[in-house]
Amino acid sequence: MQDQRFSAIECILFVSGEPVSLVQLQRALDMTGIEMNAVIHQMEELYRQEERGVQLYITDDTVQLVSNRKYAGYVEELLQPAQTKSFSQAMLETLSIVAYRQPVTRSDIEAVRGVRCDYSVSQLLKLGLIQEMGRRDSVGRPMTFGTTDAFLRQFGIHSIEELPEYGSFAADEPEEQTES
Repeated sequence: MQDQRFSAIECILFVSGEPVSLVQLQRALDMTGIEMNAVIHQMEELYRQEERGVQLYITDDTVQLVSNRKYAGYVEELLQPAQTKSFSQAMLETLSIVAYRQPVTRSDIEAVRGVRCDYSVSQLLKLGLIQEMGRRDSVGRPMTFGTTDAFLRQFGIHSIEELPEYGSFAADEPEEQTES
């Protein structure tokens, strides 16, 4: 029965190619949340022990079949992928503000950065790194934004709690050097 569950989950994840909701997997396989978590984590451990070419990438809400980073050099050698476009400084600043302060509005972002953020927000939405979370219960009912699973995958983390402590960056001011 266990092997059949592993195989069914592996097949679903392979065919999907995208992150699959754990709730949807539970329904498809008629399993409880506890059973699903146990099976997913057993699979993850088995894949890791066997150093398979594919691994499970698990977030709080989804699971995805991804390539094993250990073999990235072989894949690059074969496919020689085009370089991906890097993020602009403005986009990285905007994304950082959203990640650490979510849910956040455009005006919240602009208050921190001191400049307009319309372009950065629209680009991050297009890239799927942030999403609309709802509306704030204040004057004008502004839209709030938060990060997505794509954000987690992009930065190789499984949960927003894995972000470095904000305080370790915020309080440090570079010390001025004095001439000797």
